[in-house]
Amino acid sequence: MKQLLLAATLALSLATPASAAVQTADRIVAVINNGVITLSELQQREAEITASLKRQNVALPPASVLSRQVLDLMVNEQLQLQYAASNGLRVSESEIDQTLQRLAAQNKTDLQGLYARLQQDGLSLEQFRKSLRKDLLLDRIKEREIVGRVNVTDSEVEQVLKSTQGLSNAEYRLAMIQLNIPERADAAQIEKLRQRLAEAQQAIRNGQPFAEVAARYSEAATALSGGDMGWKGASALPPDFIQLLDSMKVGDVTDIVRANGSLFLFKLSDKRNSAGEQLVQQHKVRHILIKTNEATSEAEAKARILQVQDRLQRGASFEAVARQFSEDGSASLGGDLGWLNPGDTVPEFERAFNALQPGHNSEPVRSPFGWHLIRLEEVRSQDVSGERAKLAIKQQIRQRKAEQNYNDWLQQLRAAAFIDDRLIEK
Repeated sequence: MKQLLLAATLALSLATPASAAVQTADRIVAVINNGVITLSELQQREAEITASLKRQNVALPPASVLSRQVLDLMVNEQLQLQYAASNGLRVSESEIDQTLQRLAAQNKTDLQGLYARLQQDGLSLEQFRKSLRKDLLLDRIKEREIVGRVNVTDSEVEQVLKSTQGLSNAEYRLAMIQLNIPERADAAQIEKLRQRLAEAQQAIRNGQPFAEVAARYSEAATALSGGDMGWKGASALPPDFIQLLDSMKVGDVTDIVRANGSLFLFKLSDKRNSAGEQLVQQHKVRHILIKTNEATSEAEAKARILQVQDRLQRGASFEAVARQFSEDGSASLGGDLGWLNPGDTVPEFERAFNALQPGHNSEPVRSPFGWHLIRLEEVRSQDVSGERAKLAIKQQIRQRKAEQNYNDWLQQLRAAAFIDDRLIEK
């Protein structure tokens, strides 16, 4: 959600007045199952991304390359929206209203100030709500199909801890250029990709900015942000790679690296030490879960959680009701989940208890596991520097798994879809 709010906030300044749009005869540039993308829609999205790249001082790739990257992005989005429609996933008007209120607060204004800024940027409230609905829905799909199903075991964390013993508390700001190796690619295909990445490497050595080259060559989702990967802790990276980074100066670029079915160039953009006290906000939470499965439909589970909610509203003890009705392993403890750190639960569950005041119960919350009622008992700030390594590793493993699973899932969607690419007129 944090990324979604940031994207939506950026959209406020990305808005391109209609008068600035390129006037040209419209046509279909892609057919995706029963949907289409038109040239005017592609040009509008290119204008938004171009504005973003300019603000980041990233030189634009050639127009044909930008069009291809943006169209691929839009095809992936439309496939996901079609998936949402066929699986009954929706975003309600009240959810959009709540997000608008959070955006207004984030921009230190009220709703009227937010609407005024939209008008100044030439974007109507209706247009912005439509864009926000799409972003919320894409976020929900990813959480339900990918993030909510990622499991990180204690043994995985312990294995990483053992393999990174003796490493420093360093964190690295990295950027990358990635070329994906197709399944069952032969030696000639791999060599062709290596030569293309070598071209990118030579362009960087000739003085072209890494971000500009990434925008032109990279096949990763980070391409249109100059390849920026953000900060990575030492525990999230292979020990051999840490040794390589520690031998590099800030600004240096690696040689070509092959890993996880792709070829990479990495740039060390910055480095810092993460040692010291680490305070996190912890929440003491109880919950009641009604699972959805083959025996219990979505409608039945929701009806049952509403009946449970009615008991609570009539004064029943949350702990007693959890013991009686919850289908979670915590039922015998009255639904007690103990103290939760950020990232311990799936995003929609965490958002729900973050929005509560201590002593209050949530409305019914849907997660990949079923329907929940959540009660927030207490909130505290806790120094977890002793647990910092385990917590950071768990979050990093979860993120890495989610990113890989999401990319695989998108490839499966594309493989199963009918896609007629008409960007280059035939």
